[in-house]
Amino acid sequence: MLKWIFERCDGKVHAKETPIGRIPEVADLDTTGLDIKGAHVEELLSVDLQGWLAEVPLIKEHFALFGSHLPEGLNLEVKALEERLKAAKQ
Repeated sequence: MLKWIFERCDGKVHAKETPIGRIPEVADLDTTGLDIKGAHVEELLSVDLQGWLAEVPLIKEHFALFGSHLPEGLNLEVKALEERLKAAKQ
C-alpha cells in the first residue's frame, strides 16, 4: 500500500473517490505472490456505508470527551464524513 501512496502522489496510478476518501483501483495494486482474486480485492476495498454510519455517533461521543480542547476542525471533518456517507447511501 505504501508503494501505491507514492505512485499516487507521482500521478502514476489512479484512485477511486469514496465517502471515506480515496482508495486504490484494484488494477493498480501489486498482488504478486498473493493467492487472491481481483473480486476479493475489490471486496476488501469496498466501503461499508452502514458500518461507517454506525461509527459516526461513537466518534462524536469520543470527541465529546475532549470538550473545548478538541480542534473544531475535527468536528467539521466528522460532520462532513457523515454527510458524504448519507449522500452515498441514497
